[in-house]
Amino acid sequence: MRRSTRRDRAIAVVSGAVASLLALAGCSFDQHVEVDTPTQAEASLPEETVTQLQDAVTQAMGFTGSSGAIVGVWAPWSGSWITGLGTELPDGSGEVTPELQFRAGKVTRAMTCDILYKVAAEGLVKLDDSVAEYVAGVPDLAEVSLAELCDGTSGIGSFAGQLYSSWLTNPARKWDPRYLASFGLGQPRDTEPGVAYRDSDAGYVLLGLALERATGRSAAQLIDAYIADPLDLSATRLAALDAESALDGGQSMPGPEGALDCAQRLDLTAASSTMGFTDAGVVTDIDDLGRYAQALATGALVQNEDRFAEPLPPAPDAPSWYTMGGGAVQAGSLVGQFGKMPGYITAAFSDPETGLTVAVVLNNSAADGSVGAYLAWQLAAIASKAPAAEGQTTPEAGLPWTPEQYRDAIAAAAVCTPPAPQ
Repeated sequence: MRRSTRRDRAIAVVSGAVASLLALAGCSFDQHVEVDTPTQAEASLPEETVTQLQDAVTQAMGFTGSSGAIVGVWAPWSGSWITGLGTELPDGSGEVTPELQFRAGKVTRAMTCDILYKVAAEGLVKLDDSVAEYVAGVPDLAEVSLAELCDGTSGIGSFAGQLYSSWLTNPARKWDPRYLASFGLGQPRDTEPGVAYRDSDAGYVLLGLALERATGRSAAQLIDAYIADPLDLSATRLAALDAESALDGGQSMPGPEGALDCAQRLDLTAASSTMGFTDAGVVTDIDDLGRYAQALATGALVQNEDRFAEPLPPAPDAPSWYTMGGGAVQAGSLVGQFGKMPGYITAAFSDPETGLTVAVVLNNSAADGSVGAYLAWQLAAIASKAPAAEGQTTPEAGLPWTPEQYRDAIAAAAVCTPPAPQ
C-alpha cells in the first residue's frame, strides 16, 4: 500500500496549520455549493403516479408496523411528490407532516466520506494515510488506510449486532465512539485490507475519530462545515433529535407469546445520537435528505473521479448492478445509502444523469434495514415512468428492476401483518 512521503506530510502539516489559523482568526469563505441536476419541473407528479407511489409506501408501512412515513420523490422532467403519510403514533394521534425531522441513519457514512475527501483535498490528510497515524491504540490497523475505512474494505467488523439490544433497553445512554469501535475491532478479520467489502460501522466510527484528530474539530463541527453549510441543509446535523420537531419513531417489541406486538411500539425518538456517531448519527428532514442524495450522486461536494471508480459487491451473490464504494451504495444508475437505527428505517438515492431522486423514512425499526432500500428502489422504478410535463422529455434510461420485484421483496421481509383495507 502506497504511503505518504516526508514531503507530502510536510505540505499537509503546513496546509493544516494555515487552515487552523484561518479558523481561529474567524475567517470564513462563501462555501455554498450548487448541485448540478436537471431543472426540476414545478408541477406535482401526475395523479396516477402519485397513487402508485402512495400505495407502495402504505404497503411498506403495513409490513413494517410503521404508523407513519415521510417521502420525497423528485422527477425533474415530470414533477415532485413530498408528503407525510399516516400518524406519528400507533394509536392514530399526531399527523405526519413532511417538515418533521428524523435520523438519517447510514446516510451519515457517505457524509463522513465526503469530509474525508474534502479534508484530503485541503492537504490535512492523505487518502492512503494509515488509520494508526490518527487513532491511538490500534497498532494492528497500521496497514489499513483512511480510504479503506471509507470504502468498507478495511476488514473490520461491526458493533450494531452486538449492541442493538442494549440500545433498546437503555436508549438514553451516551456511547463513547472508541467503545463502540472496540466491538468491531474485536471480531476476526479474515481478508487483507482493500480486497473485499465488509459492512463495518466500526470503520466509519474510526474514520470519524481520525478526522477529528486530523482537523482539531469535533465530528459535529465537521458535518456543519463540510456538509450542512455548503449545501444549505438547515435541518441536518450530528446531534440528538429535537422532540418538538421530530417524527416520533420507535420499534415494535415481542409480546407475551413471543410475536411482535405491532399495535404497540417502544418510543425511541429521544434515543442518543452517540450510538451512531459518524456511522449513523446525523439527523435531517426529507428536503435536506433529497438534496444531499443529489449532491452525493453528482459529486457536488467531492470532485474526485476515483471515489466511486472501483466499487465492490456487498456479497458474492449480489446482482452486478449492486455495489458499494466511497461510503455509498450504487444501485443501477442510482447512488445513495440506506439502513436503520433505533426508531427509523431510512433510504435516499439519486440518479446523477436524470436527477431522479427518492428519499423515504419509516418510523418503526422492527424490520431489516434493507426494506428502506427496497422501498426506495420501488418508488424510483415507479417514478422513472412518470410522463413528462409540457415541454419536457422523459429520460430513456431505465432501472434494472421493476416496481413489482421490490414490492414482493418488502412483503417477503414483513414483520407485521398489514391492516385489512377499509
